Amino acid sequence: MKSIRLTTHALEQLVERGATEDEVTEAIRRGICEPAKRGRFMYRLNFQYNAEWQGRFYAIKQVAPVVAEAQNEIVVVSVDTFYF
Repeated sequence: MKSIRLTTHALEQLVERGATEDEVTEAIRRGICEPAKRGRFMYRLNFQYNAEWQGRFYAIKQVAPVVAEAQNEIVVVSVDTFYF
Protein backbone atom coordinates (compact mmCIF):
# COMPACT_ATOMS: atom_id res chain seq x y z
CA MET A 1 0.00 0.00 0.00
CA LYS A 2 1.14 3.57 -0.71
CA SER A 3 2.64 5.71 2.02
CA ILE A 4 0.55 8.54 3.46
CA ARG A 5 1.90 12.11 3.75
CA LEU A 6 0.08 15.00 5.40
CA THR A 7 0.57 18.53 4.09
CA THR A 8 1.27 21.39 6.49
CA HIS A 9 -2.31 22.55 6.03
CA ALA A 10 -3.67 19.10 6.93
CA LEU A 11 -1.46 18.93 10.05
CA GLU A 12 -2.78 22.32 11.19
CA GLN A 13 -6.36 21.15 10.66
CA LEU A 14 -5.75 18.09 12.86
CA VAL A 15 -5.22 20.38 15.82
CA GLU A 16 -8.07 22.76 14.95
CA ARG A 17 -10.59 19.98 14.39
CA GLY A 18 -9.64 17.44 17.05
CA ALA A 19 -8.35 14.58 14.91
CA THR A 20 -5.12 12.59 15.12
CA GLU A 21 -2.70 11.33 12.49
CA ASP A 22 -3.58 7.76 13.48
CA GLU A 23 -7.30 8.45 12.90
CA VAL A 24 -6.54 9.94 9.49
CA THR A 25 -4.47 6.90 8.52
CA GLU A 26 -7.17 4.52 9.71
CA ALA A 27 -9.85 6.48 7.83
CA ILE A 28 -7.85 6.16 4.61
CA ARG A 29 -7.14 2.46 5.14
CA ARG A 30 -10.64 1.40 6.32
CA GLY A 31 -13.06 4.23 5.54
CA ILE A 32 -15.66 4.72 2.85
CA CYS A 33 -14.22 6.48 -0.20
CA GLU A 34 -16.17 9.05 -2.19
CA PRO A 35 -15.23 11.52 -4.94
CA ALA A 36 -14.30 15.06 -3.92
CA LYS A 37 -13.55 18.23 -5.87
CA ARG A 38 -10.64 18.53 -8.32
CA GLY A 39 -10.23 14.77 -8.82
CA ARG A 40 -9.53 14.15 -5.16
CA PHE A 41 -11.10 11.63 -2.80
CA MET A 42 -12.60 11.89 0.68
CA TYR A 43 -12.51 8.96 3.08
CA ARG A 44 -14.99 8.83 5.99
CA LEU A 45 -14.70 6.71 9.11
CA ASN A 46 -16.67 6.94 12.36
CA PHE A 47 -14.95 6.52 15.72
CA GLN A 48 -16.52 6.01 19.15
CA TYR A 49 -15.86 9.31 20.89
CA ASN A 50 -18.04 9.61 24.01
CA ALA A 51 -16.43 12.87 25.10
CA GLU A 52 -16.85 16.62 24.97
CA TRP A 53 -15.74 18.73 22.04
CA GLN A 54 -15.99 22.50 22.42
CA GLY A 55 -18.31 22.22 25.40
CA ARG A 56 -20.77 19.64 24.01
CA PHE A 57 -20.90 15.87 24.46
CA TYR A 58 -20.68 13.69 21.35
CA ALA A 59 -20.86 9.91 21.02
CA ILE A 60 -19.31 9.71 17.54
CA LYS A 61 -16.49 11.53 15.78
CA GLN A 62 -16.24 11.15 12.01
CA VAL A 63 -12.81 11.80 10.53
CA ALA A 64 -12.82 12.66 6.82
CA PRO A 65 -9.45 13.29 5.16
CA VAL A 66 -9.38 14.66 1.61
CA VAL A 67 -6.55 13.17 -0.41
CA ALA A 68 -4.78 13.51 -3.72
CA GLU A 69 -3.31 10.27 -5.00
CA ALA A 70 0.19 10.54 -6.42
CA GLN A 71 2.05 7.71 -8.12
CA ASN A 72 3.97 6.64 -5.00
CA GLU A 73 2.01 8.18 -2.13
CA ILE A 74 -1.31 9.41 -0.83
CA VAL A 75 -1.17 13.12 0.01
CA VAL A 76 -3.63 14.35 2.64
CA VAL A 77 -4.51 17.92 1.65
CA SER A 78 -7.34 18.59 4.13
CA VAL A 79 -9.01 17.01 7.15
CA ASP A 80 -12.63 17.47 8.18
CA THR A 81 -14.22 16.18 11.37
CA PHE A 82 -17.88 15.84 12.18
CA TYR A 83 -19.22 15.25 15.67
CA PHE A 84 -22.61 13.69 16.39
